[in-house]
Amino acid sequence: MVDISQIGYRHPPHSVEVERGKLLFFARTIGETHPVFVDEEAARAAGLSGLAAPPTYAFSLELDQPKPFAVLEALGVRLDRILHGTQRFIYHAPICAGDRITLQSVVEDIYEKKGGAMGFIVIRTMATNQRGEIVVEMTKTVVVRQSRGGSRSVK
Repeated sequence: MVDISQIGYRHPPHSVEVERGKLLFFARTIGETHPVFVDEEAARAAGLSGLAAPPTYAFSLELDQPKPFAVLEALGVRLDRILHGTQRFIYHAPICAGDRITLQSVVEDIYEKKGGAMGFIVIRTMATNQRGEIVVEMTKTVVVRQSRGGSRSVK
């Protein structure tokens, strides 16, 4: 299990350009048809600076870096033992094509269940745009299948 002393670990931030083509691909892939997500004119008519990112797109921005699992690797987590448990989004402002989003991840909690057979890592990521505005807060729980029991947890 990841040592609970890693609670509070801040991963170095990374920035991502929000590309129009990737937004359109994502929208089509999930079946999104609302005009602000697929028609630039409609997005601008709605007061946006460009195509809007569909809900949950922000999660893909976390993966758009050379080492998408760098936070877990920094904690010493074996990637062959993880599952994506939950994901929660709190939106503050739209993400649009042309934005530059900076993501900063922090480990908020680490705990075990099932007598240490399952570990849980809660990671909160703040995403800000090029103007320094928070656009979305994401909180995910990663489940880690343990190789053996033994509790190091505070919960």
